[in-house]
Amino acid sequence: MSDMTVAAGRRSRWGLFIAPVLLLILAVAWSGFWFYAASQAEVAADAWRAQEARSGRIYDCAKRSIAGFPFRFEVQCSGASVALVSQNASKTPFTAKLDNILVVAQVYDPKLVIAEFSAPATLTDGVTQTSFVVNWSKGRSSVFGLPAVPERASIVFDDPTINRLDGTMQVPLARAKQVELHGRLADGSSRDHPVIETVLQIAQGSIQGLHPLLLEPFEADVRAKVTGLTDFTPKPWPQRFRELQAAGGHIEIVQSRIQQGDMIAVAAGTLGLSANGRLDGELQMTVAGLERVIPALGIEKMLEEGVPQATLDRVAPGVKTQDLNNLFGALDRAIPGLGKVVKQNANVGLAAGINSLGTESTLEGKKARSFPLRFADGAVLLGPIKVGQIPPLY
Repeated sequence: MSDMTVAAGRRSRWGLFIAPVLLLILAVAWSGFWFYAASQAEVAADAWRAQEARSGRIYDCAKRSIAGFPFRFEVQCSGASVALVSQNASKTPFTAKLDNILVVAQVYDPKLVIAEFSAPATLTDGVTQTSFVVNWSKGRSSVFGLPAVPERASIVFDDPTINRLDGTMQVPLARAKQVELHGRLADGSSRDHPVIETVLQIAQGSIQGLHPLLLEPFEADVRAKVTGLTDFTPKPWPQRFRELQAAGGHIEIVQSRIQQGDMIAVAAGTLGLSANGRLDGELQMTVAGLERVIPALGIEKMLEEGVPQATLDRVAPGVKTQDLNNLFGALDRAIPGLGKVVKQNANVGLAAGINSLGTESTLEGKKARSFPLRFADGAVLLGPIKVGQIPPLY
């Protein structure tokens, strides 16, 4: 065998080792990069927690770990807790605790962060010491645009339920098939004066203990736009709302639709904040099937049992309970049983009064009424009738 043949054989054998060696070097370099990036992720997480804590939102984990090598980061937070210390005037913390949070980011797309939440969660109001248990079958969220100002974010819960703890008993408060909340920076929005577009969707939602109307499942789809924000700096919500009011900010309800059985309601308009931190503004509503809502208001039963003044102030400001009692008593003295007849037909009269508001319309092929729903310093007014009162936001 010639010398040239031997040399060629040696070169060919060396070529067999080049690819594995390069692959090994690449693997070592990638491993170093991953572990360095993982350590930096922990540093960034600690810095974010410290920044949030300065604004009164304290996040903690009983145990935290990072995995996901080689192509993604998985941050596991077991025994997660959140304490909102300065979100109200009393400075009393509102706390939330849940079993586990898993946060995932791909190495090749670190701006997109996805999280999964393990149920249940326990919420405690530090002012009233009332506790709630929140459950769900699946909870997840996503945020795009980190570590800078997020461009969009979403959170979705399947089969969520909220129960109030009464000793060892859990009293049902609310439930739904699914709840979704999405938000994003509006196109053309500047970072120093951001405009946020939001979508809230509730499927088969129901609320117990507030009003019989809310017991029957409903569907909701609300699309809104928030203006008047000055920045995304973490800060207490009362401070955020004050700044929004001072800047003349508002919430524009671009489109909303609520359906409950045969009743369908759509609304659009603009809501702002008064100097007292209460809602001000007006929504133009169109409602189909309004007549089915009237019996659920319980006017007849309310009149039969006697109307508490607080309730009367809510549904008919300026009318006194004694005035009603005197009226029904006088009717019964004039014609026995007449007062009862009037009470029993109260729903009919109220329906006729509400139907006289606004104008006739058509909604999704059904007869409907269009009328304004006004908010005056927190009071909710359907025409001249006060139907609710919203507490101040700060």
